[in-house]
Amino acid sequence: MSLPYELQLGWRYTRAGRATRRNGFISFISGVSMAGIALGVAALIIVLSVMNGFQKEVRDRMLGVVSHIEIFSRDGQALADLDAIMAAARQHPEVIGAAPYIASQALVARGEDMKGVLVRGIEPKLEPEVTDFAGTAQKGALERLVPGEFGIVLGGELARSLFVREGDQVTLIAPGGQVTPAGVVPRLKQFTVVGTFESGHYEYDSALAMIHEQDAAKVFRLEGPTGIRLKLKDLNIAREVADELAATLPGQFLIRDWTRQNKTWFAAVQVEKRMMFIILTLIVAVAAFNLVSTLVMTVTDKRADIAILRTLGASPKSIMGIFVVQGAMVGVIGTLAGLGLGLLVAYNIDVIVPFIERLLHTRFLPQDIYLISRMPSDPQRGDIMPITVISLVLAFVATLYPSWRASRVNPAEALRYE
Repeated sequence: MSLPYELQLGWRYTRAGRATRRNGFISFISGVSMAGIALGVAALIIVLSVMNGFQKEVRDRMLGVVSHIEIFSRDGQALADLDAIMAAARQHPEVIGAAPYIASQALVARGEDMKGVLVRGIEPKLEPEVTDFAGTAQKGALERLVPGEFGIVLGGELARSLFVREGDQVTLIAPGGQVTPAGVVPRLKQFTVVGTFESGHYEYDSALAMIHEQDAAKVFRLEGPTGIRLKLKDLNIAREVADELAATLPGQFLIRDWTRQNKTWFAAVQVEKRMMFIILTLIVAVAAFNLVSTLVMTVTDKRADIAILRTLGASPKSIMGIFVVQGAMVGVIGTLAGLGLGLLVAYNIDVIVPFIERLLHTRFLPQDIYLISRMPSDPQRGDIMPITVISLVLAFVATLYPSWRASRVNPAEALRYE
């Protein structure tokens, strides 16, 4: 079955410059447009994949310390009917773990050094059900949190800033001092450092301390845990599960999922991704609209051919279709080449980046600054498909005006001087 002559001529014009010196410059411009589209598409895929990888890496490290959902009292006091609430929460099919906790602000002092911290009272046996904290802490650190012995586990950055290590003593200064005849005296308690943890997230490594929840209740003068932390099968539906629990659990309390806890950070990442998408799409647009100049020059060069086709009975619509095919071929080839290059780099960035680092004798991600030693990448279909479609649409739109000009060529005028 023969192809329509519009397709055959359009493809012939696309590759004509390779065989003839006459159209060499036009073919060069066409090749530049094709390469520009390919590089723009590849850059979009690579950059968005790396941004997705960083977001996933930070999210996973964050959720190594932060639970998927938190249930806590409105007044900061101990939850009434804690066991009943935990049992009701576990009934939800998406909940796979639950653990009580106490959270409060405090000061940790070592000599003249003093740091503000978030103190979290935990139940060591239940904590691994809701976070990956056990995997980031020193071996046996959680087991050494024994009620009544007042042990404390510090974030690695916090321990280094206080110059303490396992076995050292630190002073915990609780808010809301004790009233005495001499005035208000802050509540102080000596704790022994029984271990440290490295979550890979600076915010928590530098400002989080863990103690046993019974010790926390004594220090902060509470009757029991002030909240419950939950872990879900699918962290991406945490907001929906939180809304369902709010409607079904008995009692009056607040429920917060991990997306609301870090709403500002995730919103900033999404804005940054959106802006990068727009900026890099302009590169594709510039390359795509280079097709306009290529096709205008091709139309000028092929005026005689167009006139002959018109005299043989070709309609203006067919003439327009020839040059639309030529421009669309450049756009399709450039887009597919960029798609292949972008995916090749995105899926092998963990090999490419170390090679470049060894070649240049440098480190793009020093671990002591970024806490991530490798370049992450996470190509997602939701990013790749829009990039491909936008590139193809821009290339097609760029062909419309030159193709319309070609369809308006007057055969008599074009053949007058031939």
